[in-house]
This record gives sequence, C-alpha cells and structure tokens, in this order.
Amino acid sequence: MSWLPDNFVHPVLVPLPGGGHHLRPIREADTPLDYPAVMGSRERLWTIFGPAWGWPAATMTYEADQADLLRHEKEIAAHQSFNYALLDAAETALLGCVYIDPPEKAGADGEISWWVVDELVDSKVEQALDELVPRWIAADWPFEQPRFLGREISWSDWLALPEHPDA
Repeated sequence: MSWLPDNFVHPVLVPLPGGGHHLRPIREADTPLDYPAVMGSRERLWTIFGPAWGWPAATMTYEADQADLLRHEKEIAAHQSFNYALLDAAETALLGCVYIDPPEKAGADGEISWWVVDELVDSKVEQALDELVPRWIAADWPFEQPRFLGREISWSDWLALPEHPDA
C-alpha cells in the first residue's frame, strides 16, 4: 500500500509569504547551489540530522551530494519521498530544504522536517518557513497525523519511538 493516494499531485511551487522566496522540488541540477549551502552549514546540520540520518558527513563530496540529489529527484517522481529546496526568487541561492517522508516511526502518516542555512537562523525567512510548513502540509498534503521532527517532537524522542509497521 502506498503512503499517498494514487491520485495525489504534489505541489511544484510554494511561495513563502513576503514574495522573495519559494519552495520547489529539488533536482540534481541544483547541486551547484545545494553543496555550498549544506557544507556551509554542515556543523549545525549535523547536530540536527546526524544522529538520525548520518547527514551531512564531514567528508561529503560534491559528487556524493549530486548523487543524493539525483536520488531525491527520482524519489519525488515516484512519490516515495519529497525534498523541497528553499530558493530565492531568482533561484540563485539555495537557502534550506523541507523533507516530507513516509513514516519511519509509529504514530504518524508522514514525517516532515526542514532547515535553513546558518545565515538565516532566527531570520524573517526562517520564521516565514516555520509558519508556512505546518499550514502547507495541512492544506495541500493528504496526512491525518503528520509529525514535525525537531519541532513538535525532538529528534532524540523520535529516535526512541517504535518503528512504523510499514517501515
């Protein structure tokens, strides 16, 4: 059984309030923007995602990032999971990502997490993203029990949950 309805169409462009930024599905072609964004914020991102995902490794190469983005692009096309890039209006800078994944742990039907680059921590852009994501998920995604990792549940508490029966 799929984690999303067969007729579900994922959003392809999600504007952030204020008009200067938007979300769209990430692509392999975004590697020149993604790699410096991730590696420029790697130490902080590791404290968030490292224990759960082992990402981003200190040794991650440009080629490894490119392979990851190609995998994400294929997963999006197959509706297996979703990675949305946070971009400026001209798409000259990747400033973060939003992940929408099938549940790994019991008690949810979708697991959502997100990050911004170090320069945007505590900024108006991060605040707009923090406000947008839960509203967007409620409005445009078919989840009854979404779980917001690192927001409504800590990563350590999430890791301690039992596995989802379908995981």
